[in-house]
Amino acid sequence: MLTKKNWFRVFVLVTLSPVVFASQPALRFGVDLTYPPFQSTDKTGHPAGFEIDVTDALCKSIDAKCDYVINTFDAQIPALLAKKIDVISPLGVTPKRMKAIDFSNYVFHVPTQLVAQKSANLLPQSDVLKGKIIAVQQGSIQEAYANKYWLQAGVNIKSYPDQDAIYQDLYAGRVDGALSPSVGIMFGFLQTPEGKDFELKGPEVTDADLFSAGSAYGIRKNDEQTRKLINQGLQNIIKNGMYEKIKKRYFGDLDLSVKNG
Repeated sequence: MLTKKNWFRVFVLVTLSPVVFASQPALRFGVDLTYPPFQSTDKTGHPAGFEIDVTDALCKSIDAKCDYVINTFDAQIPALLAKKIDVISPLGVTPKRMKAIDFSNYVFHVPTQLVAQKSANLLPQSDVLKGKIIAVQQGSIQEAYANKYWLQAGVNIKSYPDQDAIYQDLYAGRVDGALSPSVGIMFGFLQTPEGKDFELKGPEVTDADLFSAGSAYGIRKNDEQTRKLINQGLQNIIKNGMYEKIKKRYFGDLDLSVKNG
């Protein structure tokens, strides 16, 4: 038999249960997992890397359930627009992309540089690269830059679906160099046995119309709820020091901050 006191307890539990036991917000993040140490797979085949750890921390800070949907890089924006995913793992915020999708606050900035064999006398200049084969990733700002400035000058541009394929052909000598985000090269490919005879060549490659001030999570236009969630998570992990802790674990004191965002 319910006493007045016990009846009150049951009433409170019932009225609160839709809130207390409500499911967590679920977000699907598009990733390609071919770009260590930013995105890759661990020994068990699960998503790993700097961006994955940042995303996991972000999701935990907003009590959200986050799942990873694997796609090639150039398929991420179409997948977002088709609502197959809710968020794209950080990518460069370029004017062209801003016409199609929205972005979160900036997460980091990574320069673009040319990588080639140490013995190769190459620089990221069209006259020096004429007749050479340069690899780029499909759908990337590096591909857009190479096609705009180098292709018409006689440089052979070869596009690949992912960075792993670029590294394989770079090591095998099937391409003369690759235009890629430098941090991934420095802390990924150059740290492997296959990359020991390679180095970054010349200065950072920039273009105000093509390149971005930094990288951010990609979000569908007008999806303000998701954008607010992601930005809140970013703010949380920056404020509590988790972002810096993760960054140092992967890159030490390397400055990834966005200077002109």
